[in-house]
Order: sequence, then structure tokens, then C-alpha cells
Amino acid sequence: MDRATTVWAVAYAGFGLVCALRGTPLFSMGDISASPALSWAVVVVGVLAAAASGAVTRYGVRPGLRVLLWVTCVLAGVAAFGLLMDVITLLFGQGVDSAPAAANHALAATGCLLLATTARTVGGPGPATGAAAPPAPSAAARPVQLAACAGTVAFLPYVAMKLVWVSGGTFAGNTGEQMLAISEHNGASGIWLTLESWGLDGTVLLAALGVFLLWGLVRPWGQVYPRWTPWLRGRRVPRGLPLVPALVGAATLAPYGVLGAGYLALATADVVTVRQGDFSSPGDALLVGWIGMAAFGVYGCALIAATRSYWVRTRPVAVATGLAEPAEPAEPAEPAGSAGPASSTACDGRIIRRVKADRLGGDPRRPGTGRSGGPAL
Repeated sequence: MDRATTVWAVAYAGFGLVCALRGTPLFSMGDISASPALSWAVVVVGVLAAAASGAVTRYGVRPGLRVLLWVTCVLAGVAAFGLLMDVITLLFGQGVDSAPAAANHALAATGCLLLATTARTVGGPGPATGAAAPPAPSAAARPVQLAACAGTVAFLPYVAMKLVWVSGGTFAGNTGEQMLAISEHNGASGIWLTLESWGLDGTVLLAALGVFLLWGLVRPWGQVYPRWTPWLRGRRVPRGLPLVPALVGAATLAPYGVLGAGYLALATADVVTVRQGDFSSPGDALLVGWIGMAAFGVYGCALIAATRSYWVRTRPVAVATGLAEPAEPAEPAEPAGSAGPASSTACDGRIIRRVKADRLGGDPRRPGTGRSGGPAL
């Protein structure tokens, strides 16, 4: 894995170098492209990753290598921010705003996974313990399931707002016809506009898929296909199938919602001025912003908790294989009721006394007595 990470790091550094020399921006701040000079940050991340992974391949474990790998992993994750938006845009048949920026998101996300895997396995393989098998399906802990409930409920106001617009109603000063015209003006794809003409909103469908993913991460049917899935029921769900979209979604929606809510809090306190945008007043824009950011922030944090729980619960368990080593011969067992040599000697003494008493006709529990209760002969 460290060699694959090195190959990626060299390719990523080369990609950033070409973009930096050509003055191609790879990052943006909202709708505005950032300075092309920031493309050199991609080169720095690629060089650091190549140095760390190459050192692991050549020298093995070193105390600082794991830290360096995790640092570059976090930096690559920051560079990958926006990948989910690119995927959604392409899913609905619409082109991305910048092809180089979209390529940077995809490459950075790939590197983030490779760096994390290398950092977790940098210690080298341990002693062989046998084959690995998936654990039995299980549900997440109760706090994680409560977080999933919160993430689901957080989307209800957002879905209600979208359904009002798509059904022709009015919310936050805008009618459904106005929102459709705004979508057309912003270059929405034909698929998106067709869905809205049918009374379906694309973001509502995505929210439903997100909630489905969230509950699949916390319930047992996310590990084994349930009975209501034809041709797949009873089979194991590939571990990466829910984890990959969950990691991408959590890394995008959680910071987007939390940071957006922080900005809206400053706007509510009149510290900053919120942009009116396509709404009739800043107050309407602020209302719609709170509904959206609350949904994305709460859902994103719930998705983080659910992803971590799923990662831990589906971790393969080592299964011992092969013949067991012969056990050492056991020592002879002590007689039942004995506690050691002293106890065995006391038991032998009681048996001898009982035999003598029977011969003399006395009570073994009262030494010194005969049949008539007098002194024994």
C-alpha cells in the first residue's frame, strides 16, 4: 500500500505543478475562483506524501512517519472538499464549474484514503493469527441511533420547504414559479427541470438517499442484505459500499453545515451582512439559510458518528486456523472435595477413626463411647 501511495503522491504533485505553472486555479471561494498561487499547496501536499510513503517503503517504521502521514491525509481531505457537489452535479447531467478543480477533488480524495490506509498499517504486519472473517451483524449503540434520529428529523423542515416550492406554493417570499425560473437562469440541467415539472425536487431525493444511507450504517441490514432485497437477501454487504459515500458525505456536509451555521449566527447578530441573493429580502435569505445549514450540519455530524460505528462493527475478526499445539499432560486430579495434601491427610484420619469405632460398636462422632454409652474398651 505504501508503494501505491508513493505513486499517487508523485502524480498529485506533478498535477499541481502543471496547474501552478499554467496559472490554473484549483480552489474557489464560493462562486469566485481563488488565486492560482494556491495551486502550489497541491505540490507541497504531494511532496510531503511522497517523502513520507517513500520513507516507509525504504526504512520501515519511524516514530514521526505516522504523524506525517496523518497530517498529509488531513490536508488532502481539505483539498477534496467539494467532491460531493461535483458528483451531484454530474449525476443530474450538469457540467462542473471547473474541470481542473473537479480533478483536484477526485485526486485528493483518493490520496486521503491511501494515506489513511498507509498510516494505519505503517506498523507492519503482526503475527499470523489466522484468517479474517466478518463479524455477525449488529446494531449501533443507542447514542449513535439517537444521533441518526436527529439527523433524520433535521431534514424535515428542509424537505417541507422544497416540497412547498415544487408544488407551486410560496415560502420566504418566493413562489414555486420563481424558484423554477431561478433554476433555469442558474443553468440547471434538463433532468433537474424535468423532475421539478413532475413535482419532484432533486435535493429531496438526495436527502431521502442520505437518510437511507444513515440508517443502513446503524442497523444490521446495512451489513447483510435484508429479505426485501431480491436476489441479494442473506448475502454480506461489501464493507466499502456504504463506507465510501458515507466518508465523502460526512467530510463535506459536516464542515459545510457547521461553518455555514456559524456564518449565519454572525449574520443574525448583525456582525456580518448576509447576501440577499435570489430572495426578496435579507431576512428571507437568512431564514432559508438557517433551514439548510441546520439540516446539513446535524445530518453531517450524525453521519460521522454512524460511519465510525459502522467502521468498528464491521471490522474483520481474526479466526484461528490450523492444528492446535499439543497440550502439556495434566497433573493427576485431586479427590473431590480436597483442597491439597493437608485436606487429604485429614480425610484419611476420619476414615480410620470411623472403621475403629465400627469395630468397637461406638458412635464415630463421639470418640470414647461404646454401645451402652459408657467408656469403650
